Amino acid sequence: MDNTFFMASKRFQVSWLGEYYMDCLAVEAVIKDRTKSLEASSLLCSMLQQREEKRRHIVEYLAQKRNISFDDMWKQMVNGSYEPLTEEEKKEIDTSD
Repeated sequence: MDNTFFMASKRFQVSWLGEYYMDCLAVEAVIKDRTKSLEASSLLCSMLQQREEKRRHIVEYLAQKRNISFDDMWKQMVNGSYEPLTEEEKKEIDTSD
């Protein structure tokens, strides 16, 4: 099965990193014998793994603030339905303490 279309459809662009970071990425890619694109993907995945505990803590905090489960908060963020609290909702939370 040819995965060319499937892989191309999963691509997204990252904004310009700036001259210094683009140079760092180029050097890192050469050191590891990878393309810049592959190395950038690898570095991003590595950073996301390192931040897993912090990310879980933040999602848990936001879920508790809204009185919903961690799973529901996570799903909202992943599927794009998450919205920050309105000013009225923030005031309601502040006065309920």
